[in-house]
Amino acid sequence: MTLKTLIVDDEALARSRMRTLLRDCISPGAEVVAEASQGAEALQQLGTLALDLVLLDVHMPGVDGIEVARALRSRCDAPAVVFVTAHAAHAVTAFDLEAIDYLTKPVRAERLQQALQKVERFLKERRALQQAEAAPETVLIQDRGRAERVPLSEVLYLKSEYKYLTVRTATRSHILDGSLNEFEERYPQRFLRVHRNALVARSAIRALEKYDDGEDAEGWALRLDAIPEPVAVSRRQLAAVREVLKETR
Repeated sequence: MTLKTLIVDDEALARSRMRTLLRDCISPGAEVVAEASQGAEALQQLGTLALDLVLLDVHMPGVDGIEVARALRSRCDAPAVVFVTAHAAHAVTAFDLEAIDYLTKPVRAERLQQALQKVERFLKERRALQQAEAAPETVLIQDRGRAERVPLSEVLYLKSEYKYLTVRTATRSHILDGSLNEFEERYPQRFLRVHRNALVARSAIRALEKYDDGEDAEGWALRLDAIPEPVAVSRRQLAAVREVLKETR
């Protein structure tokens, strides 16, 4: 990884020295994309540049480094911040602002490389977390020694039968070792309880109709998208189902 870096320091000599030190950093390396001599200028550049790292002085005229770091806290894509200052007294404040590291001047090359390694780890962990959050949720199905991930968005209903759950999609039925209560508690906005042994996907509900299952002539069932079989609705859940249907019309 090569870290796209912004150097912020009101002293030109300090910025030049930092550039020199960064040239010798290789694991990871750093590319100085821009420099700023004051906090307001840094904030302007942070609004337009794609950056991985800000090497940020604390004491500067006008907007100081603490204010710059504070402004970055609300951005989910904010670059990592490493403070670089002659004043060690601000270390606690820096870490309260979630700075990755705190370097005191004069900065040693070895210590700078360590800070870059911390930044690299932080960025990789953040990207992995963002990718995991963006990935579609799935149900892991184990079938005869074969594992398959079924996107939760494809599940039309789940039925409890004996010790297992039937997981129904538009094309297949899967068997899962699990409980309806777990799905109901974890995904209340996705699934609706329609029977003591069944949950249906709210987005798949199309119609509620009378249904004679041979036992209850006054029974009701739901028609769902993409599958022919109805899903029985218990009298206890009938009011909740009707309420959902009102909301979707």
